[in-house]
Amino acid sequence: MAVEGAVGISAGIGVEVSGLTKRYGTVLALDHVSFDVKAGELFALLGPNGAGKTTLLHILCTIMTPDEGTAKIAGADVVRQPLRARRRLGVVFQEPSLDDRLTLYENLDFHGLVYGVPAALRHRRIDEMLAMVELSEWRDRLVRTLSVGMKRRLEIARALIHDSRVLFLDEPTVGLDAQSRARIWRYLHELRLQRQLTLIVTTHYIEEVEQADRVAIIDVGKLLAIDSPAALKTAYGHELLDVTPHDPAVEAEILTRFGDRVTKGTDGALTIKVEDAGFIEAFLADYGSRIRSMSRKEPSLESVFLSLTGRTIRDQGATARERTLAFGKQGGEHTR
Repeated sequence: MAVEGAVGISAGIGVEVSGLTKRYGTVLALDHVSFDVKAGELFALLGPNGAGKTTLLHILCTIMTPDEGTAKIAGADVVRQPLRARRRLGVVFQEPSLDDRLTLYENLDFHGLVYGVPAALRHRRIDEMLAMVELSEWRDRLVRTLSVGMKRRLEIARALIHDSRVLFLDEPTVGLDAQSRARIWRYLHELRLQRQLTLIVTTHYIEEVEQADRVAIIDVGKLLAIDSPAALKTAYGHELLDVTPHDPAVEAEILTRFGDRVTKGTDGALTIKVEDAGFIEAFLADYGSRIRSMSRKEPSLESVFLSLTGRTIRDQGATARERTLAFGKQGGEHTR
């Protein structure tokens, strides 16, 4: 649920991106991406695996350099002023980056030392952040004893020990159960208000971006649309039908008949875009006895993504593009 009035927490621009482009060999990971994020805004980057979300985040976090374009974090250029930019941002990467041989307290203390946070302030913030993410009683335990969800909460706490104004989270709830995901989002909303944070989140979970102030839809390196969830649904949304045919012959007939209005998910269901008022009644008349199940979905961000890309955002196996992006990201990290 979105926090009322949170966009106006602070004035100005938190992040500025202009014409960012990144290539890995012949693969164009980012294609002249441009957008601004207001200070205090909850901004979501929505796209499937391999869309370019993590590459974009790595550039903004100064891990990679772009081939073209510029980016600024709270006014600091990520290429020309990387140290200034790093001091203004916190990061929670998709892959764990804690030292599991240290205690929770030692992980946070070391991070504060690296960022030059004075001892008294550092110790106070460690106590505050551990309390915020409900890990105070675990402060002297080794990180290796924590659950996956607890480690993610600790990484959020660590990202805010220094004076970060912008918090980047790359798929922060991936792999977590529903309860842990809800808890992570509760902490993020509380921290956003308390610290006047700008939050930029990458995700492929449709339901999580419903609470964002604005959503940027990205696919194959291109920024396709950017607006509030409600405005995106109004502009691009359609009612959808999820249909499971009785047999392959019926499936083939539906795919042929409806063309680019229908996509097939990895679960075998067909998703059909509803474009007129009488469509469902006519569809049932023709196929009602030849389908196992059918469910209707109101206009949603899933239908927005389908309208913009011609496919659903459901998880799929790694494509050649995704494997190339993964290799390129590793290379970028080792050569920073």
